[in-house]
Parts: sequence; structure tokens; C-alpha cells
Amino acid sequence: MIRFASLIALVLVTSLPLHAAEQAAPASAGNLLQVLLGLVVVLALMAGTAWILKRMGVAGSGANNVAKVIGGVSVGNRERVVVVEVADQWIVVGVASGRVNALSTMPRQETIATTEDTPGAKNFSAWLKQTIDKRNGN
Repeated sequence: MIRFASLIALVLVTSLPLHAAEQAAPASAGNLLQVLLGLVVVLALMAGTAWILKRMGVAGSGANNVAKVIGGVSVGNRERVVVVEVADQWIVVGVASGRVNALSTMPRQETIATTEDTPGAKNFSAWLKQTIDKRNGN
């Protein structure tokens, strides 16, 4: 980070006019262009440094997380119940605005990816079909 700061200082110093007489002169298109070019260089250096830090993994990566969210459900406007996996254990956590409470723990379980619709969804689709048929007079 110190190298980055020194590089910015170097760019700013080199973008300043070299002679005191040029400093007293009124702003011209050349001076404005020089300032804009210096600004573009500094912004490009900042973006490049951020990209390099992200590629190196200094900015933090999600692959090394200790905890993994398995699932959750909303139980209110700002309240949720979330299942978090830590090592070989699942922790059921209640999350509210400003609070996180452990509700229960259990051993890790195998999650089965289901492609079937949930029973509630089937009931809703049947109910919706009946309602539409009633409104249409069928």
C-alpha cells in the first residue's frame, strides 16, 4: 500500500508545472489537459491496483469460508431463521435486526436436491385452476 501511495505522489508531482512562471500564468487548455491526464492516470492506477489485489485474493475470497449458509426462511418483516453449516455441524440461527441467536444445533445432514414441486405448490395450482374455472363459468 505504501508503494501505491508513493506512486500516486510521484504522478501528482510530475503533473505539476515545472517552472514558477508557468504557475502564475492563467489557466490554459494545455494546463487543463495536463491536470485531466494526471487524474485519469491516478484513477487507472487505483482501478488496476484493486483488480490486482482481487486477483491475488487479498480482498477476501468466499472459498475459504468457515461457515456456509444451507438455507433459510423469512418469519417476519426483518426476522429470519437460517441454517448455517460449520465443520460437521448445522446450527439453526434466528436473525433479527441487530440480533443473532443460536436456536439449535444438529449433526450435519445430507441435502437431497428435489426436483419435485412441493405439496403446497400443487395445492395452490389446483386451487388457482378451480378459481379461474369458477370465474369463467366452467
